[in-house]
Amino acid sequence: MQFTINIPPRTKKNSQQIITVKGRTIIIPSKLYKQYEKDCEPFIPKLRQPKPYITTPINLKCIYYMPTKRRVDLNNLLEATTDMLVHYGVLEDDNSNIVCSHDGSRVYVDKENPRTEIEIEKVIM
Repeated sequence: MQFTINIPPRTKKNSQQIITVKGRTIIIPSKLYKQYEKDCEPFIPKLRQPKPYITTPINLKCIYYMPTKRRVDLNNLLEATTDMLVHYGVLEDDNSNIVCSHDGSRVYVDKENPRTEIEIEKVIM
């Protein structure tokens, strides 16, 4: 399965809020990240299976094209992408039993067309 999210990639970690709920401090995604996640929805494929998600081991290859040369952490980008794929029901979970590798993932710069190209490939264990 291959698809492209045609908006500038955003990390989740650089956009967090610390709040206190009933005396407990918790970290939640910022409004900017939640908006990014919402803006990505039209680009996420809707799976048509008995269960609407992938449950078997996969390699999740993500090629990120950033709008600037500003340094960005690939791990943070991958975390945001896997969390989003779980949120939209593409993946059952983002643990290592399902997302067992990110082989081929990279970060490039494309000022004219920032995007995320995603390829999901089944892994035979």
